[in-house]
Amino acid sequence: MSEKTWTIPIPVGQLLGRLPAFPGSMMFVTGLNLALAKKLNPDVTPLLIGKKLRLCVTDAQWAFDFEWKNDRFVACAKGGTADLTISAGAHDFVKLARRQEDPDTLFFNRRLAMEGDTELGLLVKNTIDAIELPVLDLEPFKPAQVLARLRARLVPH
Repeated sequence: MSEKTWTIPIPVGQLLGRLPAFPGSMMFVTGLNLALAKKLNPDVTPLLIGKKLRLCVTDAQWAFDFEWKNDRFVACAKGGTADLTISAGAHDFVKLARRQEDPDTLFFNRRLAMEGDTELGLLVKNTIDAIELPVLDLEPFKPAQVLARLRARLVPH
């Protein structure tokens, strides 16, 4: 029995798609740098220099453009073609981040797409697979949890 896949509602995606791309890319690379930059194999980073990467969250109509420069990921202005574009819905990216889904499975089920430099795509995939990352725990971000923490801060003890 397969788990239900959720998508961001179309009107919400259309609204998100109207937001400026660069601030979102800056926030994305900040998280990427915190999670991955120091864990990348030194043999990999020279292969990323000068390569523009784009991550597309299809149902949110978001695209994050970034590259590797000066030992970290940096946001790029949107536009032009990327050397590698990886696209999927928000739910599938969350499943990948939580290590609940394998990128190969998503790719062969046509829920993850990769366009552009195939060699670069395999480098990115194999690099991420080789890094031991903690599982992303979304429990603290559930609205009830966030509201409980806010209430605890606002209500005097």
